[in-house]
Amino acid sequence: MRAAVAREYGPPETLRIEELPAPALPPGAVRVRVRAAAVNFPDLLLLANRYQLSAPLPFTPGSELAGEVIECGPGADAFAPGDHVYGATLVGAFAEQAALPAAALSRIPPGVDFASAAAFGVAYTTAWGALVSTAALHAGETLLVLGAAGGVGLAAVELGRERGARVIAAASSEAKRALCLAKGAAAAIDSAPTGLGERVREAAGPRGVDVVLDPVGGAASEPALRSLAQGGRHVVLGFAAGEIPRIATNLLLLRNARLVGFEIGGWLRHQPDAAREAHGTLHAWLATGRIAPHVGGRFPLERVADALRQVAERRALGKLIIEPGPATPSP
Repeated sequence: MRAAVAREYGPPETLRIEELPAPALPPGAVRVRVRAAAVNFPDLLLLANRYQLSAPLPFTPGSELAGEVIECGPGADAFAPGDHVYGATLVGAFAEQAALPAAALSRIPPGVDFASAAAFGVAYTTAWGALVSTAALHAGETLLVLGAAGGVGLAAVELGRERGARVIAAASSEAKRALCLAKGAAAAIDSAPTGLGERVREAAGPRGVDVVLDPVGGAASEPALRSLAQGGRHVVLGFAAGEIPRIATNLLLLRNARLVGFEIGGWLRHQPDAAREAHGTLHAWLATGRIAPHVGGRFPLERVADALRQVAERRALGKLIIEPGPATPSP
């Protein structure tokens, strides 16, 4: 099979497309012909060896995929060859084949294509865990989403809408803001840190916002936190801006506010019941079209570095997809 291989830690351009043996199939695992693999920001961190977990060299990056079952190992009786499935893993998705534990896979609902299925799981589960399980967002509240046109950001816009919240989307371009409005945001504002607080107050009103979803960090975090209403919650998801902000904790004191982090891996391990409930709800919403991932670009395996570079530079709208089969042009 062909796969994107990292033989050294570094930027996306260090990846090479190589011919490798098909992955081993241990008991309880399923071999999948990968039709679509989504690009996620942690893929970049793993490549640079800056993630909380380290992937030993050499490795194939890619953590989210959809495709067809080729073969089932002993004990993986829930699936059969030909089934259409999607799932997540730490590494291995940017390849023509991947082997995942059966427990990490779900059937793709009828009518959902491979690209949408690959773009679905991580973004929406992260957004749900942050907004529902951690921030307890409820109807009638105001939600500010930073980095709102990215995969997790757009998922948060949709989930905030479905939870009955008023969503303010912060994004860096007219095209990104238009996409957020199309996904259900009540307002879309420029995410530039300078003047961000004033723009949030104009969109939210004098009371402020109840919840901030922050996958960006950097200079935008403090003005977003200053926009919190009494009892507000600011949820930290990551630092796509490349800078971890220093927060004056008196800002929390004055607002009786909470600053809390959310990391999906720990949540899945330590709150499995909540994670299973979230997956069931989100899967049902995907099947009925209540939520719909936005695929902002498709790339052949040979252009995996280009897709990763777009994510690194925050140019992607929604999710970018790697299609390891015959080359197809990117939009």
